Amino acid sequence: MKKLHTLTLLALAGSLAGCTGGSAANSNRSMDSVHQPIVSNQIFNFDVATLGGDLPPSEQGRLEGWLDAMGIAYGDRIAIEDPSLYGKGPATAMIKRMVERRGLLTTDAVPVTAGAVPAGYLRVTITRANARVPGCPNWDRKQSSSQVNATSSNYGCAVNSNLASMVADPNDLIKGARNETPDPSSATKPIRVFRDKEPSGSGSLKETATSSDGGGK
Repeated sequence: MKKLHTLTLLALAGSLAGCTGGSAANSNRSMDSVHQPIVSNQIFNFDVATLGGDLPPSEQGRLEGWLDAMGIAYGDRIAIEDPSLYGKGPATAMIKRMVERRGLLTTDAVPVTAGAVPAGYLRVTITRANARVPGCPNWDRKQSSSQVNATSSNYGCAVNSNLASMVADPNDLIKGARNETPDPSSATKPIRVFRDKEPSGSGSLKETATSSDGGGK
């Protein structure tokens, strides 16, 4: 397994986020915070061998173990790199089913990885993003003690740090999420589940037998 690191700035202002105590945070006269999230991506890859265009049970077990060890979850982007001439064979379909059983989908956007995929192998990649706001909190200068018409040096830290920690896929902070498979039912499903679920307080109380010891006979 190999790991590749990439780093992406959320915005041009993100280049100023590392200026802890610097002039950028101390003299910001706009309503835009200089403390912006920085999104970093880690790319993990795993090569599996094919046999006659299919994925043998032994390789399925290896891949299942790797996916368990990586703890894949919502927000991870999983892609399959198939170097064969036609691609999308039975082995690729098997890997997609393995991922779908975990409640996830694969993406066609295959990231750049180190080294070429050997002949007779498929490469499964996991792109895992992380967002953070460096230099926060920053209490170098409070607004009350400011002698200039500027915001506090900590301005924007709370909002952007909370946003960076709560977003499921930090890459959405860069370019947003695209609905690649429009399905109206997916938008109404959470509401339907909420309405159809039986209230937790419905029904009669459960009866349980109790015993007590009076301490004597």
